[in-house]
Amino acid sequence: MNDDLAALGARIDHTNGLLQRMLAEVAKTPSTHAIFVDAGYLFAAAGRLVAGTEDRRAFDLDAEGLIDALIDKARSIFADSRLLRVYWYDGARRRIHTAEQQSIAELPDVKVRLGNLNAHNQQKGVDSLIRTDLESLARHRAISDAALLGGDEDLVSAVEAAQGYGARVHLWGIEAPEGRNQAEPLLWEVDSQRTFDLEFCKPYVSRRTAASYEATPGNRPTREDVRFVGAQIAAKWLVSRGRDTLMELLPGHPYLPGSVDQDLLVEAEGLLQYSLRGQADLRRSLRDGFWEHLQTQY
Repeated sequence: MNDDLAALGARIDHTNGLLQRMLAEVAKTPSTHAIFVDAGYLFAAAGRLVAGTEDRRAFDLDAEGLIDALIDKARSIFADSRLLRVYWYDGARRRIHTAEQQSIAELPDVKVRLGNLNAHNQQKGVDSLIRTDLESLARHRAISDAALLGGDEDLVSAVEAAQGYGARVHLWGIEAPEGRNQAEPLLWEVDSQRTFDLEFCKPYVSRRTAASYEATPGNRPTREDVRFVGAQIAAKWLVSRGRDTLMELLPGHPYLPGSVDQDLLVEAEGLLQYSLRGQADLRRSLRDGFWEHLQTQY
């Protein structure tokens, strides 16, 4: 009897040891977050707030700059977490990427998911794509936090599905000039809410009639030209903004804070006399030149 009790005690001790080691490993595993963007909501809400219209044909949205700003915001909110990726949901005829959607799909850490676009330019199937991804990632413990930028009541089921597997869902929205642009049932279900105001959105939205530079094939700079301009701006900023200020950017490589990235874009367009909006390859070359110069100085 004593031998049996001793053996049982040894097995219990062994099991406890395994559990403690497993918990220690879990504690060392970094949290992971993902950003889910309903592009239909984003275009409509940001266009209404900044340009006074929801018609996509009437304004340009710097999706790349805005995505970087959202990544930067998530990094500050989920300080001890790593980004899995940004999921960008939009509609397209027969689910065929437009040129703009293709340039977004080429961005690092971004996954474009397309629903259909009907004859009235209404998205179909986007909400179900969001639910599928949210539920799958939460079920497989791929994410601990989800930042959801959207407003449709149909997203409630996606939120509930993810929460059912232990993920926390944080609703992000765009300020509405009047009333609300997010469904109340959605606001009730999420774990937290955050609204981006005019100051946050304004650098990324511009009416097309106010475009400063014409992006025509004939004057398109090469990637090396743009990389050189990025290095030029970095050298200028080292003098004007100071080494300590720019050194603070290095831990965030390869990302730049949204405001810094926007300043870089605007200054580069002025030097090149060419619009880099929607030019994913040239935007990457610009950042590469900027980072390469900074890294050689530190």
